Amino acid sequence: MLSNELSEADIDRVIAMAWEDRTPFEAIYVQFGLRENDVRALMRKHMKASSFRMWRERVTGRKTKHLMLRDFEKGRFKSSNQRFS
Repeated sequence: MLSNELSEADIDRVIAMAWEDRTPFEAIYVQFGLRENDVRALMRKHMKASSFRMWRERVTGRKTKHLMLRDFEKGRFKSSNQRFS
């Protein structure tokens, strides 16, 4: 799904999920069809440049944003809005 096909509410939700430390990019893909590069482009387009840079610094190398890099599974928080299991 292209970011221009998303509603404003969906764009807001993608941004919120991307900011959350424990929401992996895979969950965003399952729910909205956006891969990590698509999320990055959406964030760049819809955020101030300084906010985007701050977000990129936070998520770069963060294990919790990628399911394959995580060393935990049980006991993690799952939002009721999140369809990814």
